[in-house]
Amino acid sequence: MSDNHEVTRLLAEWGKGNPHALDELTPLVYQELRQLAASSLRRERPGHTLQPTAVVHEAYMRLVDQKNPTWQNRSHFFGVAARLMRQILVDHARKKQAGKRAGMKVSLQEVVSFQQERSRDLVALDSGLRELEKLDPRKCKAVELRYFGGLSMDEIAQALDVSPVTIRRDLRMAEAWLHHQMQNG
Repeated sequence: MSDNHEVTRLLAEWGKGNPHALDELTPLVYQELRQLAASSLRRERPGHTLQPTAVVHEAYMRLVDQKNPTWQNRSHFFGVAARLMRQILVDHARKKQAGKRAGMKVSLQEVVSFQQERSRDLVALDSGLRELEKLDPRKCKAVELRYFGGLSMDEIAQALDVSPVTIRRDLRMAEAWLHHQMQNG
């Protein structure tokens, strides 16, 4: 059985309450979750204080805290994981901004790396994604799966049950809309 089918099978078993399924699932998804986290962090400023392992562990704890989750498939699971990782990064950025406003001392390295600017960008992106979700949930989900989940166009198309051409068009429109929102918001 391929890893994709095995992951989907184990997700279904976990959703039915089988605790052993989660034990079997963890080693199959851990490395991919770590790659997802590393991909998300690469878009952040250099020297980010969060490490991929910490992001994975936080997201994993939030995932396993769910009682009898109903995962549709592997793509759905990684889409939810990507959204959780995005939220973890946004929460971290907000805490950093709050600390700056509270008068904490800022190191020279933080000033040079434009940390506050990056935090503002991530918070602005999150705000834009929340607005986009109200207007067009599919486009928002496509952006999350692509940029926070690292899924391919074909995987996103499969997860959202549309064609890859539609996903490409959705992403172009969403990116343009988000860029406009972030510049003018």
